[in-house]
Amino acid sequence: MGLKEQLEGIIPADALRLLNGRFDIIGDIAIIAIPPELDAYRPVIATAIRSGRRNIETVLCRVTGTLGRARTAGYEVVWGGQTVTVHREFGFTYRLDVTTVFYNPRLASERRRVTEQVQPGEFVLVPFCGVGPYAIPAAVRGGVVIAIEQNQDACRWLAENIRLNGVDDRITFIQGDAFDRSIYPDRLFDRAIVPTPYGKDAILDLIVPLVRPGGIIHFYTFRNRLQSQQLERELKKKGLPVVLRRRCGNVAPSVSRWVFDMKKVGGEAG
Repeated sequence: MGLKEQLEGIIPADALRLLNGRFDIIGDIAIIAIPPELDAYRPVIATAIRSGRRNIETVLCRVTGTLGRARTAGYEVVWGGQTVTVHREFGFTYRLDVTTVFYNPRLASERRRVTEQVQPGEFVLVPFCGVGPYAIPAAVRGGVVIAIEQNQDACRWLAENIRLNGVDDRITFIQGDAFDRSIYPDRLFDRAIVPTPYGKDAILDLIVPLVRPGGIIHFYTFRNRLQSQQLERELKKKGLPVVLRRRCGNVAPSVSRWVFDMKKVGGEAG
């Protein structure tokens, strides 16, 4: 039974229409956006979320979108209070504080799709790596990974997660701005996985020259469908034919996250 169905007859129908009904679970923490008009029903909503999900220790209300260089949202506690959790995803373990780092559990299958393509011995670059949900599986697959992240809190959890998953010898992480060319090692990569934050598409111009001809780039961006089609044509002109263009979920009305799997041809694309 869905959350809104659980709340029928408890919250008036006119008010219930304002609730999206979707929520995320990261470890033992549930996160939901509750409109201000439903503030009085927050305890009831938290109880419904916890019903049948006995592992939930904290329910948070998301009150702002993802903001700032750290890419963190604003939250208010509805029930519980602990914001540090351990999240497990396809056999990998990630410890994190949901209030200080960015983590999107809805991309789990997409992360598996991409990282399962990594071959042993590949040199893999992951800018905007966060707490490691792309970098760590890539390393477990045998990749030699360079991971870049500027959020100090995310770097702290990344270091712990590298140890938890036993890939200390296959990941080097660099704390710094992914747009700072000076922090990148002087080498070419076989694969780049680029989970680009909103509005940061210019990173592609920096990443492309770092990938060898024939290498693969997984580039994430935010577009509507027509814009994604136009971008695919532009990438082909730049020597980056798209092997796969795939929508990875809506983020706003008519705007979705898209991934472009590209194979670099020739020399550096400009």
